[in-house]
Amino acid sequence: MKHSPTPRSRGKKPSRPRRRWLGWVVKLGLVGLVVLAGFAIYLDAVVQEKFSGKRWTVPAKVYARPLEVFGGLKLSQADFLRELEALGYRRESSVAGPGAFAVTGGAVELQTRGFQFYEGAESPQHIRVRFAGDRVASMSRPGGGELAVVRLEPLLIGGIYPAHQEDRILIKIDEVPPLLVDALVAVEDREYFNHFGVSPKSIARAMWVNVSAGGLRQGGSTLTQQLVKNFFLTSERTLSRKAMEAAMALLLELHYDKWEILEAYLNEVFLGQDGQRAIHGFGLASQYYFGQPLSELKAHQVALLVGMVKGPTYYNPRRQPERALARRNLVLDLMVEQGNLDVAQAAQAKQQPLGVTPRGRLADTSFPGFLDLVKRQLREDYQEQDLTEEGLRIFTSFDPLLQLKAEEALAETLQRLGARKGVDEIEAAMVVANPETGELQALIGGRQPRFAGYNRALDAVRPIGSLVKPAVYLAALERPSQYTLTSLIEDEPFSVTARDGQVWQPQNYDQKAHGTVYLYQGLANSYNLSTARLGLDLGVENVLRTLQRLGVSRQWPAYPSMLLGAGGLTPMEVAGMYQTLANGGFNTPLRAIRSVLDGNGEPLKRYPFEIQQRFDPGAIYLIQNAMQRVMREGTGRSVYNQLPTSLTLAGKTGTSNDSRDSWFAGFSQDLLAVVWMGRDDNGSTPLTGASGGLQVWARFMAKADPMPLEMPVPDNIVLAWVNAHTGEGSAEHCPDAVQMPYIRGSEPLPGVSCGIPPAESVMDWVRGWLN
Repeated sequence: MKHSPTPRSRGKKPSRPRRRWLGWVVKLGLVGLVVLAGFAIYLDAVVQEKFSGKRWTVPAKVYARPLEVFGGLKLSQADFLRELEALGYRRESSVAGPGAFAVTGGAVELQTRGFQFYEGAESPQHIRVRFAGDRVASMSRPGGGELAVVRLEPLLIGGIYPAHQEDRILIKIDEVPPLLVDALVAVEDREYFNHFGVSPKSIARAMWVNVSAGGLRQGGSTLTQQLVKNFFLTSERTLSRKAMEAAMALLLELHYDKWEILEAYLNEVFLGQDGQRAIHGFGLASQYYFGQPLSELKAHQVALLVGMVKGPTYYNPRRQPERALARRNLVLDLMVEQGNLDVAQAAQAKQQPLGVTPRGRLADTSFPGFLDLVKRQLREDYQEQDLTEEGLRIFTSFDPLLQLKAEEALAETLQRLGARKGVDEIEAAMVVANPETGELQALIGGRQPRFAGYNRALDAVRPIGSLVKPAVYLAALERPSQYTLTSLIEDEPFSVTARDGQVWQPQNYDQKAHGTVYLYQGLANSYNLSTARLGLDLGVENVLRTLQRLGVSRQWPAYPSMLLGAGGLTPMEVAGMYQTLANGGFNTPLRAIRSVLDGNGEPLKRYPFEIQQRFDPGAIYLIQNAMQRVMREGTGRSVYNQLPTSLTLAGKTGTSNDSRDSWFAGFSQDLLAVVWMGRDDNGSTPLTGASGGLQVWARFMAKADPMPLEMPVPDNIVLAWVNAHTGEGSAEHCPDAVQMPYIRGSEPLPGVSCGIPPAESVMDWVRGWLN
């Protein structure tokens, strides 16, 4: 007979509440594991989705024109060196690699960097450029062999940024100097190539520091964790966020190799602030601080950038140079400690200055007025998202050398005029273009051209005053049977009564009447009375149609006051009008963009220039002749106080009522420039067109060294000798004889030679006397 074990032999039964509690623990544990697994799966999906997709929204980059160098090019050595320095080329005793140049007398030796142009990639070239005066005498390879043409890479002048204002230049890991990788690992994560996303040693060290400090002071983050924090998370300092950061770092290293993660870090890390623009990645930081591509950085430059990772604001080399220098030298010491540099190399690097570019130089790429124009023209073809996220490369006609000369001309003129009362309240705008192609080369939107804001070149609609007058005279010269340059017109007072009873009574600027004058004199001296009479004889509607053919799209009422410039235009619109006058009557819409590449460097769109003949070449030849007389003998003659008299130019001054607006528009063979000066509140100024806008224009032209205006004589133009006082036909050898152009058939009939009767009349007189 078996006996059942006693309760004591079976052991004490657990109580029911305890069994129930253990069951809940197990269940909760299982649920927790499920939740944790689900969260891990979610984090894994987040990591892979973002890291494998388009990692960054890359702003469109806007470039200036590339400088094309060839024998015979009008380019001084000083301007060439200025361009090289703007591009961040290094002046050295001998050229050892891309981005370096050396100067020997009148020759410059350099190695270009190469660039991905619209037409394709161009490799770096080692060249020697020799100068003679203000021209390129020859271009060759150092070892011999002439070169036809070489293009420098274009200057990056800005970008079109998304709402978060992040900017970066994406780099590939094989483009990164090995020294940068070594320095970054030495300073930020010595175990980077050995851990799996988190470093137990770093965590233990951080815990010890935090416990000792009684709070969260150090995170022990690896490079992978730093990337996760910047790429996926916020910067809050909590334990939960740190735990998530560690988990995501492990997942990141599970799916991607070390070099791919490092490449992402190099492109993501924050390295400074440029106004509202955030500088991300070493590629952009290299350009922003040194004006050089990353591949050209030396040890002291690499050390500075790596040192700034810890605190870009605290170690800002422009604002805190002493801190930055100390931090850089500490990085150099760590690089010696890790065997990346030897003691001698580090010592030499410590002797170097910080080497950052100063603010305000051309390399700082701050041209808000021109960039505003580019954005407006781009938005006609692209959506905002395309411009701010797809990494487009925009190539423009912007000439940084001409832009600087325009800015300098404006600043110097304002300084010279500074003693005049009210000049400190005067604003300004300027537009510079190529008259043959219509390409815009420089643009100033205000008297402080490096500050973004109201762009007066594009948006300030102001009465153009006498700038309208060439349209009046052109409308007349298109009627050669009625008008020539030597037609006589009346500069006498008159008045016009409108239907509403209002009386319009123009006056000359000098408050005088000048009697009977030649047609060209009315334009050269900007006489209001003779111009208005002529315009009324032609018909105001006909003059307005001439303006439309010149390129003015605004619809103005056919009031007589429009003949003297009561209508308003922007400086850009004036430039479009004068481009047609400068280009032989061929209208070409002004444009700033040449071509666009997509984010992969593939051609996307080209912007060829359009051209349309609007006027007879003979009539344009005559109006250009009259506009040259403006400069030689009329309201623009003071230009030759600053320019050589051998330089042929054409232009027109403009002053609106009460001197509220000072204008000048003029051109040479290769440059068209329009200047406006005035007050934003439309108040009176102490300036006329000749004392304000013309002075800026002349100073700019003196710096730009333009080609003289050369007008080929059209087939329908003949040159005839006339008496300067009467306008009657004369002969070349006669006193007061001048040669004037006429449309064929409108020239005066040959007159009596020098006032002497013809030979037949003399003989008849002699015979009569003898008889």
